[in-house]
Amino acid sequence: MHLEEFTSRAFPQAPSQAFSGSLQLGCHESTQRSWARIVSNEWRGKAHGTEDRHDTLIFRDCMATIRLHEHLRFQEAGTLRAADCGKLPMIRLMSVVGARPNFIKISPITEELKKHSDFEHRLVHSGQHYDQLLSDNFFKDLALPVPDVNLQVGSGSHAAQTAEIMKRLEPVLLDYNPQMLLVVGDVNSTIASALTAAKLGIPVAHIEAGLRSFDMTMPEEINRKLTDAISSLLFVTEQSGVDNLVKEGISPDQIFLVGNVMIDCLLRHRALAADSAILNRLGISNNGCGFRPYGVLTLHRPSNVENRGTLEGILTAVEKIARALPVFFPVHPRTRKNIEALGLQQYLSDSMDRAANGIVPLDPLGYLEFLSLNDHAQIVLTDSGGIQEETTVLGVPCLTLRENTERPATVEHGTNQIVGVNSDNIFAAAQSILRNPARPARKPPLWDGNAASRIVTVIQQYFAGV
Repeated sequence: MHLEEFTSRAFPQAPSQAFSGSLQLGCHESTQRSWARIVSNEWRGKAHGTEDRHDTLIFRDCMATIRLHEHLRFQEAGTLRAADCGKLPMIRLMSVVGARPNFIKISPITEELKKHSDFEHRLVHSGQHYDQLLSDNFFKDLALPVPDVNLQVGSGSHAAQTAEIMKRLEPVLLDYNPQMLLVVGDVNSTIASALTAAKLGIPVAHIEAGLRSFDMTMPEEINRKLTDAISSLLFVTEQSGVDNLVKEGISPDQIFLVGNVMIDCLLRHRALAADSAILNRLGISNNGCGFRPYGVLTLHRPSNVENRGTLEGILTAVEKIARALPVFFPVHPRTRKNIEALGLQQYLSDSMDRAANGIVPLDPLGYLEFLSLNDHAQIVLTDSGGIQEETTVLGVPCLTLRENTERPATVEHGTNQIVGVNSDNIFAAAQSILRNPARPARKPPLWDGNAASRIVTVIQQYFAGV
């Protein structure tokens, strides 16, 4: 695509006509100079057949400059009216999501952007999680808009999935030409999208930056570090993230401690989740007088579910815990497949008696059902990073079935304990919690439900040159 074709898409007037118009309207001198540069670039594209990449980036930067100059000129003159704002190009943002944690984290951002008329936002779903239980139910529960684009990449190896996202996303970015790409979390969709945008010269904002487990055997750790290295804005959930980024040489001017969008989402939906019928359906509601004690288990990390010894050790400990109270286990498809392949079904209860104890397998739950289930649990056992954060705010004791965590604030401030995957250690820690069920309610700083608002404010300041 040559610049002439690009400008006809991005701006209805030809640059040369807009330049003449800027003279007639008495635009600021710096605005006229910006238009002059665009006209010059247009001429060069026509004369020399320059391909779109270089000229497109120049054009985008000039458009941002022009928008800022005109906005400031109106402000200085005290004549900035709604009609004037309508004449200025909106800030074009694009977000890419792909997995359940992404959906939760982007939800408060999409809601916040709706409050601001100076943003145009497009949502892209990579299709990394693609079935109804892992994707569609979350969009419904969170009232997320239907994605503008679904790349439909599906499953695959880390390399294949990352490469496919990049191949399918590049033409979408070139067509819409966002001024910034927003990515969340640490999944394959995160690094693939960030890398594609960075190669095109599009600034990247990473939401949930700076978290480090210091375990490079985790695919998520690789995704986090690489995404942070190529991002222009890094939005951090806790102080450890700020410290990690500074140690890695990131400029403090790019780092913003804003709080946790996952907690924004939890606080906005907690009352709605309380109306879920999941607890009645599971038979743990005591006729409107509270709930029978129960636990919750989640497992999905390959290191825990692909090794027979590790998986059996975890299930052995949880089965012992579940002799005293039912432990509900929403089973990830990968985990269910491995339990069956490794012949470990005997650890799961097949009883139809809703009053029975044991490890009770469930299909994956929607966001509201799962939030309700966690909110009233006596104990949660998990290898999920997001659940460590949610239980901290809910005040529910959490045992993390890993040797490390990238979220130390959940241990320092919250209810989380790192117990590893040794069966005896898991059982002993659970027994201690069940004997002394104190639930501290201390939250990490800025986990107050306002992270999305802080993020949008920083993005506005970025484009205003503040």
